[in-house]
Amino acid sequence: MKKIVAVTACPTGIAHTYMAAENLQMAAKEMGVDIKVETQGSIGAENALTEEDIREADAVIIAASTKVDKSRFAGKPVLEVGVEDAIKDAKGLIEKALMMEKPTDYVEKVQEIHKERAAQRTGAYKHLMTGVSYMIPFVVAGGILIALSFFWGYKAFEVEGTLPWALMRIGGGSAFALMVPILSGYIAFSIADRPGLVPGMVGGMLAVSTGAGFLGGIISGFLAGYTVDYLKKLIKLPRTLEGLMPVLILPVLSTLIVGLLMIYVIGSPMKAIMTSLTNWLTGMSSTNAVIFGAILGLMMAFDMGGPVNKTAYTFTTGLLASNVFTPMAAVMAAGMTPPLGLALATVLFKDRFTKDEIEAGKAAWVLGASFITEGAIPFAAADPFRVIPSIMVGSAVTGALSMLFHIELRAPHGGIFVIPIAVSNPLLYIGVIAVGTVVTALMVALLKKKVE
Repeated sequence: MKKIVAVTACPTGIAHTYMAAENLQMAAKEMGVDIKVETQGSIGAENALTEEDIREADAVIIAASTKVDKSRFAGKPVLEVGVEDAIKDAKGLIEKALMMEKPTDYVEKVQEIHKERAAQRTGAYKHLMTGVSYMIPFVVAGGILIALSFFWGYKAFEVEGTLPWALMRIGGGSAFALMVPILSGYIAFSIADRPGLVPGMVGGMLAVSTGAGFLGGIISGFLAGYTVDYLKKLIKLPRTLEGLMPVLILPVLSTLIVGLLMIYVIGSPMKAIMTSLTNWLTGMSSTNAVIFGAILGLMMAFDMGGPVNKTAYTFTTGLLASNVFTPMAAVMAAGMTPPLGLALATVLFKDRFTKDEIEAGKAAWVLGASFITEGAIPFAAADPFRVIPSIMVGSAVTGALSMLFHIELRAPHGGIFVIPIAVSNPLLYIGVIAVGTVVTALMVALLKKKVE
């Protein structure tokens, strides 16, 4: 029996969400198709799809007139329509979804792997990565605008009314100011859906104002999410009053609890930890900096976008809020060299690769230059015991050199496209990436056997 999973949602999360779900279920029953429908209503997700549900599904239908996260539907044919389409022609949608095929080319395969990893995240790691994914655009926008404000001189932004002053105010005073609240808010959102946003964001703002930094924001996000989750289970209202839960009772109670804990319990200890961490990172010796950079590089290459990679990335991204920019440069450079090094190896050492891998190497240039470390995964999957050590060595060298030369990066993503405006020494940074790329390619040639 064919199986479909579906998500329905509408802006208000009331009538249309459930009408669409009911129509899909009725149509599937008539057609002999197994279906499970997740409804994203006003109080959050109900009948939530599990990893097993998604894995077993032949296709996915998203019938929504509001934003629905598609990252968990990795490698599945996804049909995305408005919620009204499921109400009007549920049977037609099911037929169309079952006729869709999976993508097959190399770039799409990399994207599929990226989505699969996102779908496999569970528990605290999943919630943290949700917060980070929403935070990154704010950090990128803020970091690049701050970097642009230095174009007219390092202190040009101090003159009120000038363009550099405006850029600094937009980037540092606004975009960066939202970084921790967004991180905290969407961690809570991942745990408790929409009711978690208010206490999460308020907790994040308190983390900033108390000096608890991004670590305090992470704590406030989890605290807010699980507080709302607990209150949802604890408070039972008559059906006629249930509409008060998401707009009045949950936001007020959870925000009060999280706010008091952040001010009186969590803020001061986390401020002390963040101050100590920042002082250590800014005052470390060259030897310690090289070792730290090498460790970051090893982490970036070890699982190429997996939990270890994301731990290094999240940590260094959070440090941007504390004006610590060198680890971010090391991480991005070390994340670019695995696909770049493998792409170079397919050019210089063709006898180590199949024809398909040589062709894939052309796309790996673009992925590496764009800081998409997952571009190395198809190569690593085919020969993990030789490719993974090779890229780890290359990334370790890259991270170490970046830290040794004290290169700073003010944006957490963008690859070569942000180097001219967000890196303190662009030419030296490109040189560091080039060295890491060559080292990776040479290690591949040394370890990888010739293809017969």
